[in-house]
Amino acid sequence: MTEVIKILNNIITNVLTALYRPCGFSLLLSFFSMFFYLYAYRPINVGKGWKAAIIVWHDTFKESALFRKLFLLCFVTSLILFKTLLNRDLWMNPLSNVMGGWSIWETVNGKKKLTTECIENVIMMMPFSATLIWTFGERQRMIWKGIKITFCLSVSIEFLQLFLRLGTFQLSDIFYNTLGGCLGSVIYGVCWKMIGKQQ
Repeated sequence: MTEVIKILNNIITNVLTALYRPCGFSLLLSFFSMFFYLYAYRPINVGKGWKAAIIVWHDTFKESALFRKLFLLCFVTSLILFKTLLNRDLWMNPLSNVMGGWSIWETVNGKKKLTTECIENVIMMMPFSATLIWTFGERQRMIWKGIKITFCLSVSIEFLQLFLRLGTFQLSDIFYNTLGGCLGSVIYGVCWKMIGKQQ
């Protein structure tokens, strides 16, 4: 029981820390990312100076559900990028532990050490896939697309970590991230069906 409490405490602490640190940066990045969206789809209304652009941004946020969904998707994606790429130290050998990270226990200097990284990798991608499906459609085939996009994002992140030497390349990360995307997609699909039956 003590070990379970310890594991849960580590997971909650690490997840909250991962959310707290980049929160302001992610909000700012999402805010500016949506300006690119406005310039792409409403260039006439936006290209009239900063004051007019901010007013259009605010009005669009209030009026458009899609705009709000895209903003949330940008926010969730930037949190993931901050955790996996933007706030990582350089590693001399990114291939030093390709097959590691499958268990919650790792051996360091002959001693077992608790690590919740695999569980955190699952949790990290769950909101991404759910937000992705919520943003771009509610059809059943979108669930499969959500899983595929989560897998592609995870593979892209791991190869960027490898080439940029930011963290280590691990196959377990791809597996657990994809599993998280799968769980997020399925949970969204189940919730959507339940809400649809109640209406």
